[in-house]
Amino acid sequence: MTSRAESAAATRRALLDAAADLLDLGGLEAVTLRAVGARAGVTRGAPYRHFPDKESLLIAIGTRAWDRLGDRIQELRADPGSSAAEKLRAGIVALVDIGRSQPHLYTLMFSNPPGDPMALARAAGRSQADFLAIVADLVGEHDARRYGALLISSANGIAGMEVSGQLPHEKWGGVRAEELVDALVEMIADRGGPTGRSERAQAE
Repeated sequence: MTSRAESAAATRRALLDAAADLLDLGGLEAVTLRAVGARAGVTRGAPYRHFPDKESLLIAIGTRAWDRLGDRIQELRADPGSSAAEKLRAGIVALVDIGRSQPHLYTLMFSNPPGDPMALARAAGRSQADFLAIVADLVGEHDARRYGALLISSANGIAGMEVSGQLPHEKWGGVRAEELVDALVEMIADRGGPTGRSERAQAE
């Protein structure tokens, strides 16, 4: 028999799934508590018992996305069979994949909700800490934050150009997102000091 807590957790998951679907389909404007409840197939009052307002619902969607990305980055960091450069490439591609497949969600993840501007920055903490640890493995602790910021901002640009249709344009040579990520990681490894050079030497 399903307990009340289990039922509530299942309803919350259904609401978040419905909200994420609506976000993908129509952006922030499409996400309303009423529309989410209708899509999830719950009673009209159910969404309000879990989320007092639209902003709290959006924060929950963004937090879940950061948690899932954090799980992926954590798996990459713990992988003993991959080099730091390979882990870094996979981590950046994981972020770019969200940006190009779910652009509305991606924008939400990097937003500052008016009621709690730091809510999603806090949610991003775990994934960003593990990402910086991977960067540090390649370039050293001293330069990790500087190169980490460069990589994240570059990933944002790559995802944005792909979503807008600019990246495949002939003026950029029809380059693919993964090719740009490869170039970024190679440049970071080249400038990453002894750690990056030793990895390349082993690969050669």
